[in-house]
Parts: sequence; structure tokens; C-alpha cells
Amino acid sequence: MSGSAVAADRSVCAPLPVLGRDVLVPLVTGGEVDYAALDYAASAPALQRVWDDVAAYAPYYGSVHRGAGYLSQLSTDLFENSRRTIEEFLGCRTEDQVVFTRSTTDSLNLLAAVLPENTRVFVFETEHHASLLPWEQRPDTTVTYLNAPRTPQQAVDTLEKALAAREPYGPALVCVTGASNVTGELWPVRELAAAAHAHGARIVLDAAQLVPHHPVNLGELDVDWVAFSGHKLYAPFGAGVLAGRADWLRDAAPYLAGGGASRKVSRRSDGGVDVEWHTTAARHEAGSPNVIGAYAIASACRALAEAGFEGLVAREQELIARLRTGLAEVPEVTVLSLFGDDAARVGVLSFVVEGWNSSHFAAALSAEYGIGVRDGLFCAHPLVRTLLGSEPQDPGECGAPDAAPGEKSLNAIRVSLGVGTPDEHVDRFVRAVKELVTDGARWNYRTEAGRCVPA
Repeated sequence: MSGSAVAADRSVCAPLPVLGRDVLVPLVTGGEVDYAALDYAASAPALQRVWDDVAAYAPYYGSVHRGAGYLSQLSTDLFENSRRTIEEFLGCRTEDQVVFTRSTTDSLNLLAAVLPENTRVFVFETEHHASLLPWEQRPDTTVTYLNAPRTPQQAVDTLEKALAAREPYGPALVCVTGASNVTGELWPVRELAAAAHAHGARIVLDAAQLVPHHPVNLGELDVDWVAFSGHKLYAPFGAGVLAGRADWLRDAAPYLAGGGASRKVSRRSDGGVDVEWHTTAARHEAGSPNVIGAYAIASACRALAEAGFEGLVAREQELIARLRTGLAEVPEVTVLSLFGDDAARVGVLSFVVEGWNSSHFAAALSAEYGIGVRDGLFCAHPLVRTLLGSEPQDPGECGAPDAAPGEKSLNAIRVSLGVGTPDEHVDRFVRAVKELVTDGARWNYRTEAGRCVPA
């Protein structure tokens, strides 16, 4: 996907039904309010459709691939049909494979494990830790960390320069996000893929924050692999996907050794064993698979496709505009951005408030307004440090305050929304920010076990 804005249909969808939309939470000031879940970037609530599909299947749950009984056969068909649904959702090419994993992190660690010997990996420092950290696990892999670009074109230019300078010329992999989990900004994926391929490299797309918001098509983006998590895609059942080219997956040793990955195991005369491994996706899916997780992802894919991404994108863009307009009216708020105010983005936005510790501010939003957001460094420490203009050695910890309420801290606040977000939750959030900045918190807070909580 390019950095340009995504065209949206004039029709705008209503919020899709999600679990938790009617949950009441207590306020420290008294009374209850329906919970405003504005932390979709961490874990999105389950779509009601996904929950209903899983509940309907649950009585028929059985072992997958190795059972002769009716429920086992039904579960096997459901598992493999889920794979095909996801292939269609992602626009997979004929030769591509869909491998079920536990998460985006697991998917990228799997890819790191199957890299050919002496692969050079190129990754921007702006990545989430899931796509920043797996590559140095093998001693034969060399990783080049690229500085944070300040425009989409600078990202392409930086990558091209790094790839052109690589020595020796051998296997290379580029890892890039589709949408930042900190700023929500879209990255120029098509252009980065073209640059990678022009220099003989492959590219994997971390789509954890992109696939819940926009269609992702491997063929159109021309990426070699895509990785994402079900729990970001309204299917929180502990499953993820790595989809794309089969050759590196097929040529490498299994990610996990065990039943399901092996086609044939026999004893040798010397007392050892010979193993013939599968060459399909099963090669890296040893053990009993998470059939419910796979089915939940497929259900979410169907639900989003049927709702129509054009309308979903149009509605999300309206909510983003509403959110940004409201925050722009508060001079004390600084929104974090790499590419500037005009950059295309998904429903993820991070900011800091002058005079506030971000953890204190997030705690007040929760305790006094029933609004759930995220504070910290968002498992993207180098990026947040860059955006906050800090030195690499400055203290700061993901998800925990490092200063007392009111003191300057190296952390930020992230608000994120999705297909289930009602207008009222965005309006309540903007109103709460304005009131907290103008009037201050109505309660006292203290740090306990690394979290800022009501005293």
C-alpha cells in the first residue's frame, strides 16, 4: 500500500457488533459508564460474528488431521477451509502457503528461523519489536538497522541505498510495517517492495496494524510474505498467520519438530531415526493445531469482506478526522508523527500532554471516564524515543511510568479504534482530554507495581 490516502466509497458503514460493547465499568467518582474500548491496536474486541461462529462450532470440536471419527473429519475440513478463506482474503498467489502460528511475533520468528544461510536483513528502527528483534537469533544472519525516515520517499531512498551497498551480494530480506502501531501512519509498501526486488531482496510485511483496517493483497502489494495476528483482527483466540512464498519454508528444517510436521519416521540400523518432513504448510505446524483460532481468523476475514472495506475505511477516516480535530483544539497536546499531519493513517494515534506523565493521564481517563487507552513505549522503543526526541540511554519502560504524576516521563498515550468503535466513544475521549487538561484530575493517583492507579 502506498503512502497516499486510500480512496473510500461514499457509503459509510455503521459500527460492526463487537463483544463488550455493553459492559459497564465503575468510576472512582461514583456511578458506572459503558466501557469505551480505545485500545484496538493492542487487542481488538471480538466481532460478535466471530464469537457466534466459534460457539456454533464448539460442540463439534475434534482432533485435526489424524482422526477417523465424524467430528475429527469435520474439524479437519473446517481447519483447512479456514486456510483457504484466508488465502482468498489475502489474495495469495497459486504457489503461496498459509501457515498458522500463534501471533505476528511467532510468524516473524518462524520466518527468521527458515532464512537461508548468511542472509542479510534490513529493518527500520521504527518497527514494532515483533519485527525488529527476531532476526539476530541466528549467528549467520547480519542485520542492518535503518534510521527512522521522515517521509515515505525517504524510506524508499534509504532502503535502496542500503541494499545497493550490501556486500557480499547474497540472500537478503527486508522487513517493514504496513501501518505504524505508534502513529498509525501508512508506509509505502508497494514502493518498498519494488526497491527490494530491484536489488534482489525479498520483503515481509508486518500487517498486524494494517489488515484490520484495509484490504491486504499479496499480489497487488508484491510482497513475498505477510504476517499478522488474529487478536488484532477481531479474532482473539491465540492464532496468527504467515502467508507467502513457499520455497524458503519448504527448504528449511521444521520450525518445531513433532507430530503433524512429519510424513514418515523410521528407525535406522544404527539405532537412530530417519524423518521425512512434509513440504506443505504442515511442515511448520507440528502438534495439535489451534483449530478454533484458525477458524476465528477465517470468520473475521469473511465478516470484514462481507461488510465491505470501502465503507469501513470511510467510517474510520471520519472518526480519525473527528479525533484529530478535537485534539488540535488542545494546545497542550502534541500528536506524534513521522510523516507529518497530511500522512495517510489508520485508526491509531499517539500523543503526549504538556505537564502530564502519560501514565497518570491514561489512568485518569480510565478511572474517571471509563476510557481504555494504552500508555508507555508500545513495544516500539526506538521509534517512540525518536518521536519524543530522547537520547537512546534515557530511561523508559514499555507500559510503565518512569516518573511521578506531573513529572516529565519518557512515555506516551495511544488511542486506537476500529470497526466496532461508536461515535460516542471518540466524543467522550475528546471531551475527557479537554477536561483533564483544563481542570486537572479529580482523584489522587499513585504508582503501584509499575502502574499508575487511583490512590
